[in-house]
Amino acid sequence: MEMLNFTDVTEFILLGLTSQKELQVLFFVIFLVVYIVTMVGNIGMIMLIKASPQLNSPMYFFLGHLSFIDVLFSSNVTPKMLENLLSKTKTISYAGCLVQCFLFIALVHVEIFILAVMAFDRYMAIGNPLLYSSKMSRIVCIRLISFPYVYGSLTSLAATLWTYGLYFCGKIEINHFYCADPPLIKMACAGTFVKEYTMLILAGINFTYSLIVVILSYIFILIAILRMHSAEGRRKAFSTCGSHLTAVAIFYGTLIFMYLRRPTKESVEQGKMVAVFYTTVIPMLNPMIYSLRNKDVKEAMDKAISRACLTK
Repeated sequence: MEMLNFTDVTEFILLGLTSQKELQVLFFVIFLVVYIVTMVGNIGMIMLIKASPQLNSPMYFFLGHLSFIDVLFSSNVTPKMLENLLSKTKTISYAGCLVQCFLFIALVHVEIFILAVMAFDRYMAIGNPLLYSSKMSRIVCIRLISFPYVYGSLTSLAATLWTYGLYFCGKIEINHFYCADPPLIKMACAGTFVKEYTMLILAGINFTYSLIVVILSYIFILIAILRMHSAEGRRKAFSTCGSHLTAVAIFYGTLIFMYLRRPTKESVEQGKMVAVFYTTVIPMLNPMIYSLRNKDVKEAMDKAISRACLTK
């Protein structure tokens, strides 16, 4: 069969979640609602942080960036998925596939390192409360948040260039609802060795490094909490960490299940179901997790609602 270079392919067919028409309509309605809730929740969180003086701290500065990344994360995948659920030609262009790959990999790396930075911030707040304001100044926060964006973009650029080296033998059907690395590798007939092993190595190194930062931060946080004499202080410290730990456990767990395995037919099928969770559900859950379990956010939300009612 003719060997096609990735650049010779003009479009791919996304097989999506199901081929059953009835389920496609049902999934369209469900994911449309999820997408709307995600946008409202995360954009609302960003606006609330910007408008509320009581949320003017490093913790909420990083939370605002996490919400921004979740907006991009969901918008990179969901609109095309919704379009294809109702379309007969379930295609994505070559350029669109490359852009989707680049943005997805970049946003995953930005998010895992923002979660690591947030863990470090919690350690500084709980472990060194007297030095917190001086150590976590605005300049320091900007430097800390810049690293995930720069590193994530460079890592994604390299990974996308390796995707460019894949060859396809006429088959252009991607067994997924977006352009993901595992199904692309499984579909390709040549050039997969470098791509597959660099994906595993990069994912392993970056997930491990960021997770080590999170684990070490929480070990020191736990030590600091155990040294506290006040029960109220311990309770408050645990409550501020609970939301972040929940977000970390959900996000890392799903990504490790997806990317730290070699692409096989079974892993691609399982990964497709897991991908639904971290591309659509997690971005929707994050603002709920941080608002429902955070006293400051709930108070800021109540004040914002009260101001809105008074202006009417």
